[in-house]
Amino acid sequence: MHHTQAGQNGTVFGRFAPSPTGELHVGNLRTALVAWLAARGSGRKFLVRMEDLDRVQSAPEHERGQLADLASLGLDWDGEVVRQNERFDRYRAAIDQLASQGLVYPCYCTRREIREQIAAAVQAPHGPPGAYPGTCRDLDEADRQLKQEEGRSPALRLRADGVDRQFADLFAGDYSGSVDDVVLARADGVPAYNLAVIVDDAAQQVDQVIRGDDLLDSTPRQIMLQQLLALPTPDYGHVPLVVDAEGRRLAKRDEPVTVRQLTADGWTMAQLVSVLGRSLGLVASGESVTSEQLLQRFAPELVPREPMVWTEWLRRGPTG
Repeated sequence: MHHTQAGQNGTVFGRFAPSPTGELHVGNLRTALVAWLAARGSGRKFLVRMEDLDRVQSAPEHERGQLADLASLGLDWDGEVVRQNERFDRYRAAIDQLASQGLVYPCYCTRREIREQIAAAVQAPHGPPGAYPGTCRDLDEADRQLKQEEGRSPALRLRADGVDRQFADLFAGDYSGSVDDVVLARADGVPAYNLAVIVDDAAQQVDQVIRGDDLLDSTPRQIMLQQLLALPTPDYGHVPLVVDAEGRRLAKRDEPVTVRQLTADGWTMAQLVSVLGRSLGLVASGESVTSEQLLQRFAPELVPREPMVWTEWLRRGPTG
């Protein structure tokens, strides 16, 4: 494993950054386990950060429950848990820095209007699926004044260059994607995930980011923002998700997927760790292991490149 850059004192980190908006499910826990194994296995320290930008859905009791679940799997972390809602000044400073480069503009479109604009466009907008078509990009002062008078508060968007960004993913291999005019702050003033995450990773000396592969197509956006803000780009690894029999992302209402649901079903944490370890190609059937033992066996190249189908593992049961 290589380290792309050392922090001030040579310390570099991996991290797990959940949103405290509910209970973690098996997919989140599996990604957390891989992030912890990858960090600890490469001599990095490990952080937990709460991505609680959404103050409406985020709650301290969800945070407490998530931290307890991680600890029950045998995952430990270094230092204090950082919360994004305490760091808005850092995100605003980053937006100001982009604005000083002439790269920020107000956008008055609602989500519905954007969907309609994309549907009506002759040519799909440049960028990832659902990319913003640039409607407000070149509004003049009079147009903006009209929108304000209609009572619309603008979101702030990045004036992207439409150039592809490439990176080598630890699990997905070489990946390339174009960048659209991504939101930097919502109309209500809340900073956007894509901005907050790169500001925090840089501030916390994170040089390895392991997360679910549902975020793979957001990574080019984040790399572009890092480049514009002169921040280092970490090594990225996007882990295939855990899905149900139909290939859909797990929903808490269907099968038992949270620690609470699984323990009510008779699972022990040791059994869950062992099943997750088996799904990562690290454990033989019927073998019981701890997360510490998984650490001795872990190698990124062993992580399967296809999703884990949770319903099949449920059928086998915790010891199958």
